[in-house]
Amino acid sequence: MDSTATHIGDGAAVKPFKPPFWLRPSLVQTALASFKYRKRGKNPMLDVAVPKMLHCEDGVRLRGSYSRNPANKALVIFLHGWEGSQDSTYVVAGGRHLYNQGASIFRLNYRDHGDTHELNEGIFLSTNFNEVFHAVKQAAELAEGAPVYIVGFSLGGNFALRIARSLRDLRITNLKHIFAISPVVDPWAAAPLVDVNPIYRRYFLKKWTASLRKKQSVFPQLYDFEAMLKTNRVLAITEQIMPLYSDYPTMEAYFNAYRVDPHCLKTCPVPISIVTAADDGIIPPEDILKLELNHNARRIIHDHGGHNGFFQSLTGPTWYDDYVSDVIFDQE
Repeated sequence: MDSTATHIGDGAAVKPFKPPFWLRPSLVQTALASFKYRKRGKNPMLDVAVPKMLHCEDGVRLRGSYSRNPANKALVIFLHGWEGSQDSTYVVAGGRHLYNQGASIFRLNYRDHGDTHELNEGIFLSTNFNEVFHAVKQAAELAEGAPVYIVGFSLGGNFALRIARSLRDLRITNLKHIFAISPVVDPWAAAPLVDVNPIYRRYFLKKWTASLRKKQSVFPQLYDFEAMLKTNRVLAITEQIMPLYSDYPTMEAYFNAYRVDPHCLKTCPVPISIVTAADDGIIPPEDILKLELNHNARRIIHDHGGHNGFFQSLTGPTWYDDYVSDVIFDQE
């Protein structure tokens, strides 16, 4: 792979991503994505944020925040990663970057994310696609005629690609482009890597176990996770929780249910940008390379960037922040 990026799409070159050598390690890039210092300082997006409750199918309720920009040049809908939220650092920082350029921002929480455990009896599953799609569709209706964009990170990137897949038959008003940053494509390939690295394992175990305990405290008559939470493996919890609290008899059936198959995106009518890194410790680049894309899609695989990283410096916008804003505002 070259020193800039592998990209497949309309033939246009993309801006190189060449961080300084001390900023290149995958773990450094990945860790910085969640560091809270990036949320410090003035943030007009948060100052005008209004809570929104979205009513989805089967009585599901999802909560988000809408920040309408007076310029309303575009509406950008952010989809966070697993155990993230509308307040995840990469969402808040990325949203501020685009809001400051005139875009309105909608930040969605999935079920049981962002302190919303009490809104729905059922637990969050990555297969909860319909409710996320309906929530995004409702959020898009806030655009008031402005072009709509979706930016998804990690599991949010997986949701974004499944939305792209669904556009063969469904429609989101005025949707112009879908961005998937470090997207999960094949859960079977990604999930074991979370357990392999002790840093990733500790991070996700801490967040997921806290979330499950909160769900249990809200609905003690429905859930008892204590026995399974004694394990120290993400996959071990997944394997135990599926047959007890989902319609999936096995972990394999569950993972297969939200995989993005290689041929799924070929007929997507909306442009897609997939951004990932060859050194991502969670998403194998081979999964991204297997995707069959059409002329509307661009696949960008940088040598460096880690997972949701792509930091060009410690203080400035990330590479994908610049890329997303270039695409959105060059298309006005």
